[in-house]
Amino acid sequence: MAHRKASVVPTASPAELFGEALRFARERAGLTQEALAKLLHCDRTVVTRIEGGRRTMHLEVVVACDEILGTGGLLRTLWERVDWHADVEHPDWFQKYVEVEEEAETIRVLQYCRLNGLLQCEDYARAIFGLGDARNDPRMLAERVATRLSRQRRFLVADGPTLLVTLHESAIRTIIGGPGVMRRQMEHLLFVGERSNIFVQVAPFSRPVMKMPATSLILLLMPDGKEWVYSESLYRGHMSDAPAVVREARRDFDLVRGDVLSVGDSRALIADAMEEYRYEEGRSHDSCVAQEQLQRGRRGRVHRGGPRVPFPRHRPGA
Repeated sequence: MAHRKASVVPTASPAELFGEALRFARERAGLTQEALAKLLHCDRTVVTRIEGGRRTMHLEVVVACDEILGTGGLLRTLWERVDWHADVEHPDWFQKYVEVEEEAETIRVLQYCRLNGLLQCEDYARAIFGLGDARNDPRMLAERVATRLSRQRRFLVADGPTLLVTLHESAIRTIIGGPGVMRRQMEHLLFVGERSNIFVQVAPFSRPVMKMPATSLILLLMPDGKEWVYSESLYRGHMSDAPAVVREARRDFDLVRGDVLSVGDSRALIADAMEEYRYEEGRSHDSCVAQEQLQRGRRGRVHRGGPRVPFPRHRPGA
């Protein structure tokens, strides 16, 4: 099999170097990504991401590759020198998260202040992106909203992945886009929560838990049993599969979920919030109508606030 002539781009990522070595060995052995994936009992996309330096391999899989590709232990030697537990800190950090999300079979979310992207309705997503650099670019805004909604599709089909969401009450009380947007967002939460693979529970203000993590967290379980933890700081996202980090994330989830409302009580709280937003939406509408009527009533009136100008009057008998 002829080797492809790829442009060599310098990289400081050991994971990418390992992936390139795997790709070279695979092509030297005359195997496609799909063929290697079948021998490893995994999906082709898994091999694609390993070769791109975007995913690690378990040691037993590396040993199997050494045997299949006839590399004499070279891949294992390289694998042992890669820091697979290093946090991802790239300009494209969110793209890397999305790639993992696309494969995850179970996702657990703990969210503060704002709704997670997998639960956002179109109006809410538009309001969120409208707060950033896309607010003055309608085309960019539309593209970002469409991309976010497309990530939700695999959870809204029969036998979709499991999505377990714990929302701090602040996520449904923080108003984004006004009461009308929030009312529609609450309706969307109730709608998606009817699916058998999506569970939404609320940690209410009235039940302070023993320990709340400092930031929102996402725990992703992959088909091969591997787990990733994702969180965001002020300017970037962080992904890790380090066993200690995963254990800590699991513990945080368990502590929080011990004090959340049941699914049924959570739906009742969300429904109450929806009605409150509906009421506020109606008040805002009535206020706008009243203001418009007031403005109409003032139109055409002669302004009487100016200074009085004296003028002689005709007096009878004068």
